This record gives sequence, structure tokens and C-alpha cells, in this order.
Amino acid sequence: MATRRLYLEDAYLRSFEAEVVEAAPDSVVLDATAFYPGGGGQPCDHGLLRLGDGKRLSVSGVAKDGGGIRHAVLGGSVPVGARVVGEIDWPRRYALMRTHTAMHILCGVIWKQYGASVTGGNMEPLKGRMDFEFESMRQEFVREIEALINVEVAKARPVTTAVLPRTEAFQIPDLIRTKINLLPPDIAEVRVVEIVGLDLQADGGTHVGNTREVGPLKITDYKSKGAINKRLVVSLEPEVADV
Repeated sequence: MATRRLYLEDAYLRSFEAEVVEAAPDSVVLDATAFYPGGGGQPCDHGLLRLGDGKRLSVSGVAKDGGGIRHAVLGGSVPVGARVVGEIDWPRRYALMRTHTAMHILCGVIWKQYGASVTGGNMEPLKGRMDFEFESMRQEFVREIEALINVEVAKARPVTTAVLPRTEAFQIPDLIRTKINLLPPDIAEVRVVEIVGLDLQADGGTHVGNTREVGPLKITDYKSKGAINKRLVVSLEPEVADV
């Protein structure tokens, strides 16, 4: 049975009700979930499931399982048909949302200003790294990029999502910023995330609704990963004022 992906409908959803449709001793599949299963460099969510009898199970991992989403649970088993309330570890999720949007800001600035493709990337809460096709990387250049990405944060650009037919999506210039198109050929619809006026990419993760929520960004490291492959590491502040 396919799991309804509530995180795609509302990235700010912190809790939800669902029914267990598959059960194993240490995992369950729900008919709906707000837990992000991981992908595109963004780690999966953590949190807990609450049962009607007061039992609380920790969700330690989430992954796609065919059309469903499987939740690894600690603290006991849950029978098929049970109703549960899922609760997202919100501080962790929100930190990842901010970080993911920060990576899109970085990607958008570098593509717009320098036309460099992305060759890889990953993130954790409040820290992300992205690799680009650059022949050289100097400190002055890094500081220039850092200034540009913080300008985009301060512009408070809206971040929107849409789902488009594959043929329509691939008519958008530069939709795929990675060096290799990672979208499987059998995907009929493509979800696109847009930082209005800056960036538009195919993406299945969770994001904040406005760039100002990302907060000040700092490029904390840069290094060469090959002849034309340079890595930038970006860090975020733990909290953002006035959000």
C-alpha cells in the first residue's frame, strides 16, 4: 500500500494521525506520514509514535519501501490496524529544512553567477557541503560567494513547490543542476522547488518557506576534491531572530 507523503504537502507539519498498514517486530509502514524518508542528501527524520494506550515508540530511521515508507521503531511492536500519532523531532527537522534551503541558495548563486554544475552534496542539521565544477578556489573567491549567498538570505525570497508532468518539467532550462541527471526514467511527475527569482530545481526534500528563515550563512571550509571539483562547506546559526 502506498504511503501518503504528508511532508510534501506541508513541510511544517509537526504531528499527524495515521494507521499501521504493515508491521514487523522493529518497524511499521503507515498509510500516511510526515516523516521524511531521506534522499537528495537530506537525512531522514526522527521522532516518535504515540499509541492510544500511552505507549511511545521512538522512530530512529525512515526509508522508502516500494510505494510505502517504513519507520524503524524502538520500544515495542505495533499491530496492523492500530492508530498512531506521529510526532516529528521538530528542532532537528527545522534545522534540516533551513540547511536544505541554504544548499539551494548556494547552488542558485553559483549557477547564476558562475555557471558551475553540482557534482555532489550532503547535509546534516545546520551544516552542508556541496561540490562544484571549479578549476580553482581561492579564499577571496570563497568570501565573495559567502557575501552573495547572504544577500539572497536577506532578500527574503519566497520558496515554493509544484509538481509538474515530466515532459513539462524538462522543458525548464537548467532544471537539473547536477552533473548527472539522477531522476529515474520511470518518474512521470517531477516535484520542483523554486526560490523565487534565484533558483529552480527538481527536488523531493523539505524546505523553509522563505530564505530569511535560513539565517546568516558562513562558509567554514573549502577544498579541492579533484582537478575541476571543489568543495564548499556551509554552516548555519542554531537560531534565527525574528522568524
